[in-house]
Formats: sequence, C-alpha cells, structure tokens
Amino acid sequence: TFKKSVPGEPVKKDENSRRGNWGNQIEFVLTSVGYAVGLGNVWRFPYLCYRNGGGAFMLPYFIMLVFCGIPLFFLELSFGQFASQGCLGVWKISPMFKGVGYGMMVVSTYIGIYYNVVICIAFYYFFMSMTNLLPWTYCNNPWNTPDCSGVLGSSPRFNASLANATTSLVAAASEVVNRTKRTSPSEEYWKHYVLNISDDIGNFGEVRLPILGCLAVSWFVVFLCLIKGVKSSGKVVYFTATFPYLVLTILFIRGITLDGAINGIKFYLTPQWQKVLDAKVWGDAASQIFYSLGCAWGGLITMASYNKFHNNCFRDSIIISVTNCATSVYAGFVIFSILGFMAHNLNVPVSEVADHGPGLAFVAYPEALTLLPISPLWSLLFFFMLILLGLGTQFCLLETLVTAVVDEIGTDWIIRNKTVVTLSVAVVGFLLGVPLTTQVRLYVIIKMNYFKDVEMMLGFPPPLFFKVCWRFISPLIISFILIFTVIQYKPIKYNNYVYPGWSLAIGFSMALSSVVCIPIYALYKISRSPGATFRERLKFACMADPKWGPALQEHRTGRYAPMASEDTVEARPLKEKEELKDEEKERKDEISLTIQGSNGSTNTHNHPNPSA
Repeated sequence: TFKKSVPGEPVKKDENSRRGNWGNQIEFVLTSVGYAVGLGNVWRFPYLCYRNGGGAFMLPYFIMLVFCGIPLFFLELSFGQFASQGCLGVWKISPMFKGVGYGMMVVSTYIGIYYNVVICIAFYYFFMSMTNLLPWTYCNNPWNTPDCSGVLGSSPRFNASLANATTSLVAAASEVVNRTKRTSPSEEYWKHYVLNISDDIGNFGEVRLPILGCLAVSWFVVFLCLIKGVKSSGKVVYFTATFPYLVLTILFIRGITLDGAINGIKFYLTPQWQKVLDAKVWGDAASQIFYSLGCAWGGLITMASYNKFHNNCFRDSIIISVTNCATSVYAGFVIFSILGFMAHNLNVPVSEVADHGPGLAFVAYPEALTLLPISPLWSLLFFFMLILLGLGTQFCLLETLVTAVVDEIGTDWIIRNKTVVTLSVAVVGFLLGVPLTTQVRLYVIIKMNYFKDVEMMLGFPPPLFFKVCWRFISPLIISFILIFTVIQYKPIKYNNYVYPGWSLAIGFSMALSSVVCIPIYALYKISRSPGATFRERLKFACMADPKWGPALQEHRTGRYAPMASEDTVEARPLKEKEELKDEEKERKDEISLTIQGSNGSTNTHNHPNPSA
C-alpha cells in the first residue's frame, strides 16, 4: 500500500499502522546484527577460543551454532513476527507461560543497567584519548604505585618512531621480566584512577562524577536513537551496525603488520585437538553461542514483531546468526595480532598478556595501543568501536522493555505517547545505574500447531531439521548448559578479593528473580482459570487466548478466520462453503479434544482458539 507525501513520489505505508513496521528489511537485519554482535564478540570469544584449544574450539562452537543457535534464533524471530507482539504479548499462545515473558523483561533490565555502565566507561576512555599522550602510558602519575612498570620507560618520547623505540622497549621488557610482580600503567589507571575501587563491596564510597556524567551521556544517546522507536533506531543502525566492521578492519590491517602479530594469531588458532574431549570446552561453546545470539532475552521477539507478516525470517535467522559468529572469529584476529605484538615487545609468552572481559578492553588492549605510533588515534578508534557495539545491543534491550509495556497496556494513548514510555524507562535505568558509578561498581557489575502457523506466515513449513532441533536437540543442549554451569560453579572472586556470603546471596537472588516469574505467573493463571478440578484449570490455562494469531485481520485466514454464521456460509460459492465448513469442523474437533474430560463447567464459545 502506498501513500503520497509529495506529488509523484509514492511512499510506503506501514502494514501495521497501529504499531508500525521497519522502514525496510535491511533495517531489521542491521538492528538484529547490532543486537547479537556485542562486546562479548570482542572481549570474550577470542579468550575462550585460545583457552579451549585454539582452532579446535571452532568445532564444538559451530556444532552448537547449527544445532542450538540458529534453531532458537529462528524460533524467536518467527514467534514475534507471527503475532506482531513483544515478549509479553506473544504468550497469548499459552497464557500460563506468560511468566517467561516477565522473566525476559527482568533479564533485559539487569543486562541493560550494567551494559550501559560498560558503555559509559568506554565513553570515558574515548574522551580521555583526546590527547597527545594517553594517560595510561607511563608510571609517573599520582595514582601509580611502586609496583608499576611500563614498557616505554618513565619519561615521554613524543617524537620517537616505533623503529627507534625498539631498543628501549626490549630493555624495559627485560626489567619487567626480572621483577617478581609487574603492574602495568594501564592496569593501575583502570584500578586506581578510573574505578578507584573500594576495599569491600559493602563500602560504596563516593560517586565518581566523571563516570556519572558519561552514564548520563550513554542513556541520553540511547534515548535519542529510540525517540521514535524502530523508525529512528532503524536509521541509526546504518551507522552503528556497520562502522564497527570498518574499525575492526583498520585495526586488523594495522595489527598484522606489527612484529609478533603472527605469533599472536598462531596462539589464537593453533588447534589442540585433545581438548575437544573435555566437557568444559563444549560447555563454553554452547554458552557462548547461547549468550552471544541473545536468545531468551526478549530482544529477538521484539525486533521481529515489527516485521511485515510474510517476511522471510527463516532467511534472516541464518544470515544474522552466521554474521554474528563470523564476527567473533574475525575479532579474534584483531585482538591477538595486537596482543602478539605486545608479547613480542615484552619478551613474554602471549598467554601472559591475554585476558578477557574488562581486563582485555580496559587494561591489556589499551596498553598494547601505547606501543603504536599515534597511539591516541588507535585508542579513539578502538573505544569508539566498543561504544557502537554496546549501543547496538542496548537499543534492543531498551526497546524490549518499552514494547512490552506498550503492548501490554495497549491503549491508543500509550501507543501515541510511546516516547514518554521510552524516556521513563531510560530515566529509571539511569537512576538504577548510579550505584554502579560508585567505588563499589565493579563488584556488582506447544509445537505442532505452531508449525502450521510458520507455514501460514512464510509460505513453507519449517524444515524437518528445525522441527527436530526445537523438539529435542536444542532443549537437550540448554539442559546441558544448565547442568554444566551448576557443576562448574565456583565462588566469585575479583583478583584476590573474595566476595562475602551476603553479596553472593544477593547475586543468586537476582539470578533467580527472572526464573521465579515463570512458576509464580503459572500458578496465578491456573488459579484464575475456570474449572472444577486442577486438571481442568491447567488445561484451560494452557489454551491459547482468543486474540492469539496474526495481529492484522487481513492475515487471520484459515483456522484464525472468524467463525461464519450459516446464512453467511450459504451465500458463498459451493467450493468456498465446503472449505469453510471443513475448517470450522477442524477447529471444533480440536477444541473438543482439548477440553475432553471436563464436566461441562465451561462453554465452548468461551474457549480460545486451539493454536496452543
């Protein structure tokens, strides 16, 4: 359908005028890529790869991608697209499990709060890189300790080229190796200046105003990009989802031209096939795939809910999943080429400079950048890339919460004033993130019928492989991840600091808060359902809501078409009457099977459609 805003220039109109749609399919793909490709691709995957057998880790990694990652990704995209609802609304298919949607909201809330704190720290490093000399280059700063030992000596040499500096680098490296304990300038800058971490998790200390200001900038940027929902964020992702690849490529080209880069890449990729027999390697591969793609956070369902009904989300799920995993592998080359160069200059094995998480992003890699000519330029590029990677994920986390609220309330006023909801969620997120800007912050930082639905939407049924994965393989893999995580659990530590019991209790409570939503809401739904026995109430609670199905009336065909009266049927051609009566008979038969065994406590017309 088209509308004309300028004479002679047709403009596409949204298929779903009430909720809106993506401007085009590229916006959806880029947004989903930005959501899936996040900080973990850069600071976690390369470390897991070298720790778990280098190139050998790729085997379990891609097996988990095929049998768990892509099937779950396709399931969530098709779920949201079919119903055109967020992570709460889709559970009309089986209202008893709406607690899963609330659990997704809780997870997205937690992740959104700490994720933006990480982004704000990247903003801080980005701003501090706007200088002639990176502040974490030398050990002659007020925050440095006697243990500090930099690879560039103790005095600045602004005009020294990399070739002329080689001798001093080797001499400094020898001094470093001879020390019993070395603390790099970048580590002390991170611990004693940026974090200024307190001595105990119970001691909050003061709010770090520079970090608080960067947190406000982070939330403001996210709000501006989502001010018009997917209409505005869909335009922003043309830059935020693509520019990181340009930066990665620039850093990769620079990295592989450095001395020692090949050693770093060999360390990253050299296969240790004996580790494939280690269950921990498979557990790490499965968890990395699961968390990297962002399954079960609600974001995939939310983004897909703004697709047009007949969009080929099967194709999209494969493109996005493969792109995400390829990015992880590519980022490994970028990271380990630079770390290989750093190890070469320190005259130490690559394993001694390799790190992951914040240790890689804010300690190891920034220190390696100080060894490059024009180091502030490379630092600006690196931290700008981290900011964009973080924002791509943060857009979807915030939109997940906003869409869930708007869909759940569903009034015309709330839909017209969605910007107010977005602003409210952003402000609350900022306020909840304030404690993480203190000196304690680092311490806390139903299926057969659904197959028919997918066929109705895409025009072809899900391939047999995906049906098998949805029913058997993917649930088994997820169960394996859960059991493996419990078995491998160790008390959390930060360096030598051991967390007290009360803080671990809070952590476990936060982890369980998303899970308990499921049984709590299920019990609530069962208690409110009609029926004389528990079994009848359970059956009713599992049945689909009458509103389940395609959001637009034009797509509610077949078993989702409104039941016609006898007069309406008689007025239609013979063939159409027969087809309609067959569909009605099928629906009634399914309803009869669903409520078989009940004592007649509910009327047939009160039962939802049988899609569940």
